[in-house]
Amino acid sequence: MNKSLAEARRARVAVFGFFFLAGFVMGLWAAGLPSLDERLHLGPARLSGVLLLISGGALVSMLVAGPLVDRYSSRRVCWIGGPFSGLVLLGPALAPSYGALVALAVLFGLGLGVTEVAMNAHSVEVERRYGRPIISAFHGTWSLGGAVGGGLTSAALHAGLDAQMLLVTAAVVVPFLYVPAARLLLPDPPRHASDGSGTASGGSLRWGLIALLGVAAFAGHLSEGAAIDWSALHARWVLETGPALAPLAYTIFSAAMTIIRLLGDTIRARLGSVRTIGLAGALATAGYVLVLVSPLVGEPLRVACAWTGWGLAGVGLATVIPVLFSAVGAAGGPVGRALAMVTAFGYSGLLLGPAVLGYVAESWSLPVALVIPGILAAVVALTGVPAVRALHHHATGTAPTPEPEPARD
Repeated sequence: MNKSLAEARRARVAVFGFFFLAGFVMGLWAAGLPSLDERLHLGPARLSGVLLLISGGALVSMLVAGPLVDRYSSRRVCWIGGPFSGLVLLGPALAPSYGALVALAVLFGLGLGVTEVAMNAHSVEVERRYGRPIISAFHGTWSLGGAVGGGLTSAALHAGLDAQMLLVTAAVVVPFLYVPAARLLLPDPPRHASDGSGTASGGSLRWGLIALLGVAAFAGHLSEGAAIDWSALHARWVLETGPALAPLAYTIFSAAMTIIRLLGDTIRARLGSVRTIGLAGALATAGYVLVLVSPLVGEPLRVACAWTGWGLAGVGLATVIPVLFSAVGAAGGPVGRALAMVTAFGYSGLLLGPAVLGYVAESWSLPVALVIPGILAAVVALTGVPAVRALHHHATGTAPTPEPEPARD
C-alpha cells in the first residue's frame, strides 16, 4: 500500500469521526432544548430568538471559515474548530439567564459554522485522494451521531439524570474525542499547492456558478427543513391522524434520508453526479406531490400516500448536498470559499424555511405552504444538473476525472 492511500484511509476514518461528533453535539443540543426552556422559562418567542441567533452565528462563521481553510488548510481549521464547537456547548448549558444565553448562543453558532465548513472541505480532499465517491456516507454518519445524541439524552432523562449536567459533561468530553480523529487527518499540502493560485479550470470558481450551486443547496435544504418541521404536523392537522401516529411521518422521512446517505456513494458511483442530482430532484418532487394529493385520497389510503411521499422526499434530498460538495471538490483548486458560500446558501434555507412556511400556513393553509418546498424540490434538479455539469467541464484537463471510476477499498 502506497503512502498516499494509507493517509487517505486514515483520514477517511478521521472525517467519519468529525461528522459523527458534530452530529452528536447537535443531537444533544436539540434533545436538551425542552429542559433548557424549562430551566430558563424561555417560551416559544425567546426560544425562537435563541435558535435564530445560533443560525446567524453559524452563517457568519461559515463565510469566515472558507478563506481560513484556503489560507491555512482544512486540517488546521478542523483541529481548532472541532474541539471549539464542543467546548462552546458549555455556554448554553451553563447560561444563568436569558440575557446570558443570547450572547452564548451566538458563540455556539460560531463554533458550529467553522466546524461545518472545515470538515466538509476536508471530506472533499479525502474524496480526491480516493478517486471515487465517499462523501455521502459522511453525512449519513452525521445523522447517526444526531440520533445517538438524542437517544442518550432521552435515556439519561428517563434514568432521572439532569439534562444540564449531561450537556456540561459532553462539552468537557467531546473536545478530547476530536483529538484522536484530528491526528489522522491528511497532512497539509505544500504551500505551492495551497496558495490559491489555481489555473482557469482548477482555481477559483466563477461567482455565477457558485450562486447556481447555492440556489440548489438552498432549495434542497429548505425542502428538507420543511419535512423536518412540518411532516408530523401535516399528518396531525391535515390528515387528522392520532397523536401517536403523526410523528411516524417524520420518522419515515428521516430513516429514508439516513439510509440513502449511507448508500449514496455507491449510487453516485454507478449513475454519476449529474444523473444523481437530477434523479434526487425528481424523486423529492414526486414525494411532495404525493404528500400534497394525500388529503384527496380515500380514507384508508391517505396516510399511506403521505408516508410514501415523505419517504420519497427523504430518498431524493439525501444526496443533494453530498453531490454538490463533491462536485466543488472535483473542480480542483482551493475549495474553502466555494464550499463556505454553498454551505451558507443551504443553511439559509434551513433558517428561513420554518418562518416562511409558518407564515404561509397561518395566512392560507399548511397544504398551500407545502407547495413551496415541492416547487423547490424541482429547482434542485433544474439548477443542480447544469451547475454540476458546468463544474465537470471546469475540471477538464486539470483536476482528477470528474466522474471517478469505482476503486478497491
